[in-house]
Amino acid sequence: MSTEKERTYSEDEVKAKIQELGLSGWSLEEGWLRRKYNTDGWPQTLMAVNAVGYICEAAYHHADLAVTWGKLWVKLMTHSAGGITDKDFLVAKKIEEAILWRPAADSPLGDGNPGKFVFSK
Repeated sequence: MSTEKERTYSEDEVKAKIQELGLSGWSLEEGWLRRKYNTDGWPQTLMAVNAVGYICEAAYHHADLAVTWGKLWVKLMTHSAGGITDKDFLVAKKIEEAILWRPAADSPLGDGNPGKFVFSK
């Protein structure tokens, strides 16, 4: 096990990495990588919370969450490094993929859920 501190990204580097990874809904606020998801209601919010929880537990890198009806806020930071590291970007990317995933237009699953479900803006 390495005791070397992980590399953290500067504010400008975080902004560039957000663009590079296509994490357009994410931003750097008060030292955290943050994202707000809007949902179609409480059941969809709880499903999104569970998806984030599963991803974070699998990665052993845990997000801070704020939850209310129709909204989920996700905050990521590597506490042991004192900032944003590659771990945060990898977890953010996986969360984004899971939360916003929808069947392809030509999928046997059809159009998927006809409601708004979870949306990007």
